[in-house]
Amino acid sequence: MAKTRNKTLQCDLAVAGAGPAGLATALLAARAGLPVVHAAPPAHPDHRTFALMAGAVRMLQRIGAWDALLPHSAPLKRLRIIDDTGRLLRAPTVEFDAAEIGLDAFAWNFPAAPLSDILSQLIGDEGNITTIQAAASTCEPGADGCRLDLDDGTVVEAGVVAAADGRKSLCRDAAGISVRTWNYPQVAIVTTIAHSRDHMDTSTEFHRTTGPFTLVPLPGKLSSIVMAETAARAREIVELADADFAALIEQRSHRLLGRVSVAGPRGTFPLGGLLPEAFARNRIALIGESGHVVPPIGAQGLNLGLRDAAMLVECLEQYADAATALSAYDRRRRGDVVSRSVAIDVLNRSLLSDLVPAQALRALGLFALSRIEPLRRRVMSEGVAPSDTYLPAIMRPDPHEDADLSLAV
Repeated sequence: MAKTRNKTLQCDLAVAGAGPAGLATALLAARAGLPVVHAAPPAHPDHRTFALMAGAVRMLQRIGAWDALLPHSAPLKRLRIIDDTGRLLRAPTVEFDAAEIGLDAFAWNFPAAPLSDILSQLIGDEGNITTIQAAASTCEPGADGCRLDLDDGTVVEAGVVAAADGRKSLCRDAAGISVRTWNYPQVAIVTTIAHSRDHMDTSTEFHRTTGPFTLVPLPGKLSSIVMAETAARAREIVELADADFAALIEQRSHRLLGRVSVAGPRGTFPLGGLLPEAFARNRIALIGESGHVVPPIGAQGLNLGLRDAAMLVECLEQYADAATALSAYDRRRRGDVVSRSVAIDVLNRSLLSDLVPAQALRALGLFALSRIEPLRRRVMSEGVAPSDTYLPAIMRPDPHEDADLSLAV
């Protein structure tokens, strides 16, 4: 892995950001033959897990990352939504089975660290990526490219910058892209639990008045949990002794997984949303949370970020002119990101709302999903992957392959 200090580097693409979406962008671009500089400080520990859907899994298989990640992963073959609001107008329990749409699994769930480690190792094996463990301190877009000044003294001159530097993105601000942000009265608690009963490859989402409480399978008798609470209650919960925390999980899950014990550290993060006015401008493209932030409902966050990565590289390959490529990127990502952000926002707000009409509409929608099979299959298919209009080629099924890559379990 090449490293440098106090030099000026030139490249076709500079990637700023240490998360999985930034790592994937750098790797895909290098595989496409673009000289790449990847600049990011060491990542902070991440206690979350990610559920990657079929398109993202195909991409990871095609770049040689999936075999190493598979032992850390558990398939999500079934999804269950249970209304646990206790309200008068409650929705029926809805279950989705991946077999209904011809898949072995909707997604595969795994801890954050292995994915970043595997992608970093693959990046280290690429000859045309220069990796610098430093953050951008300034970003200056120009007519023919961008200049990044890194905090170790390195200067990077790039034709295009992939801004994967998070929701407070310095590069996005430099591009002059404004964002609309909003906050929810929720904090998410994340951790890993062990349990006495088999999860049966089923992810269960309890809808509560404070937001979703989700049990997501991991290998063996382990599951990750994401629990949305008010800020004050979240502070109380994370301070509980392990035995009391486990008892709370058992109570919240209605002992669906039997006896529970704590099997990992606890983390918290406030819930909010972010949407930009554009997904690319002034030679800078937004990747991951610099371009969208959504609550952890439906496992959309990283899947959107990896589609950003693949689509940006696809556009740069298709169009020699950077301005044309970024215009295409902005157009192609808009429908996918905005539609999912709006859908997740509406669902989350419907859980929090005390208004009877909002509760009734939510209950009616879930009732329709439980009873109308064509509608349920359509929603499942669109949830797993957007229409081909928005899906990068590296994530699409290939009819010439021996088997659908998404079905590896």
